[in-house]
Amino acid sequence: MNTYELLTRNTVEVVTEQEVRELANDPADKRVYVGYEPSGVLHLGHLLTANKLIDLQEAGMDVVVLLADVHAHLNGKGSFEEIHEMAERMKAQFVAYGLDEDKTEYVYGSDFQLETYYSLDLHELGVSTTLNRAQRAVAELQSGETATVSHTVYPLMQVLDFEFLGIDLAVGGTDQRKVHMLAREKLPELGYKARPCLHTPILANLETGEGKMSSSEGTTISMEDSTADLERKIKSAFCPPTHDPEGDRENPVLQLFEYYVFPRFESVTVRRPEKYGGNRTYERYDDLTAALESGELHPEDAKETVAGYLDELIAPGREKLRDLTNE
Repeated sequence: MNTYELLTRNTVEVVTEQEVRELANDPADKRVYVGYEPSGVLHLGHLLTANKLIDLQEAGMDVVVLLADVHAHLNGKGSFEEIHEMAERMKAQFVAYGLDEDKTEYVYGSDFQLETYYSLDLHELGVSTTLNRAQRAVAELQSGETATVSHTVYPLMQVLDFEFLGIDLAVGGTDQRKVHMLAREKLPELGYKARPCLHTPILANLETGEGKMSSSEGTTISMEDSTADLERKIKSAFCPPTHDPEGDRENPVLQLFEYYVFPRFESVTVRRPEKYGGNRTYERYDDLTAALESGELHPEDAKETVAGYLDELIAPGREKLRDLTNE
């Protein structure tokens, strides 16, 4: 796998290919950033982008994790003291999950977002951005939530974070695409350069394969899930033996293999009695999907296998969280 393939694997959009290829030609000491609101225990959404960050570290890039405490406060996620407590827990879990401490810089938004130089640029950006344009970049509101002025300030701050963190590349889920495009549009107007972006997919609802995985539906897998919790959730997952011919639903079990298991393990072994075909080892994701499609791999065996590998990935973060809770 060449450097460009490593940078872009398991992404659904590269903006732009030419810019990312230029980074791939000389990735050493380049800075890539992801921002997270410290508002809860890490879940699979966090770990999907974390896998991408691990790829980028392997390529030689330095990772900047923005612990967006000001953003979280604007979103009503608690006092700064509560938000910082959660942020420290998140940092420990990221390290446990596999991010290289020596190549990862954790930055609180409040370290620079409350400074005069930042505020002046934020006001300048507010002058040149229409309300409609800002609203289009706002993340989807929770059901019943009323939009406030802070919701439109939020994406403008994300735009400036690109510049003030000194990054060369931004990573986020496809839910961040609108704000990334706003950044590419507005930063040059302030005299700053546009940055390339990588977008990772959004996981489908575990039980239906439709929409997205949602904590409100009780189907989110988190770093605090026990082995039993994980096995129970995966057991109820939607896993058809063949592809959906109309393409309306994803197979969330295959998504877990593709985006979590295969990037972290050299091969995947399905363990089963000889009377059901015996153990089988797959070195490529495509081989495993073909086995499911052909009937060689039963959906229940796929579920048990992915649950075991996910549990191995999650266990260090779960243990770290337990240690922090007992301190």
